[in-house]
Amino acid sequence: MNPITITLLSRQSVQTRTTLSRSSLYAMIAKGEFPSPIKISGRRVAWPETTVNDWIQSRIESSSI
Repeated sequence: MNPITITLLSRQSVQTRTTLSRSSLYAMIAKGEFPSPIKISGRRVAWPETTVNDWIQSRIESSSI
């Protein structure tokens, strides 16, 4: 059986990939416009890479530019 590899992204990595500021990122999460992170320790959160990639792809597909 092949193990599934899941990569977790830090907030800073998510900001770099999406070009969103910290405040914009959390505002979008509060509005349900961006996936919520998962808690990985007491003060640390992360996003599964596939979730962020899916969000980016959906933004590309819905772009009218």
